[in-house]
Amino acid sequence: MMEPVKVIMRYANGKLIKGYTNDFFPNKPIFHVRSSESRPTDKGEKVSVKELKSVFFVKDFVGNAAYNEIKHFAEGQQYPGRKVEVTFTDGEVLVGSTIGYDPSRLGFFVTPMDPQSNNLRVFVISAAVRNFRFL
Repeated sequence: MMEPVKVIMRYANGKLIKGYTNDFFPNKPIFHVRSSESRPTDKGEKVSVKELKSVFFVKDFVGNAAYNEIKHFAEGQQYPGRKVEVTFTDGEVLVGSTIGYDPSRLGFFVTPMDPQSNNLRVFVISAAVRNFRFL
């Protein structure tokens, strides 16, 4: 088991859940999430990855709703992997970099390009992507 990490899960139907997980793996179809009020020994609620749009690994659960993430890359700055733009089926656009894009897999990680983003990284569910392009 790994240390619990903060996640915000967006379901394909728009539902949003915030909590902690310590058993998320990108190749597993199910993981568990528990609320911040639960005991650390609680297993938590079972989450089926195929019902999700994305899993956001975050700095905190509140974030800053007034902050507009930068959606373009800084000239000359190095990023891990390849620069990408992901458009979800609901129209949301995520700009960042990835080292493991394979549309035949359940999903892939994107590191947001804006270092001020509340998102540390995002696991994008392949079925929730309308358009993907390398930049």
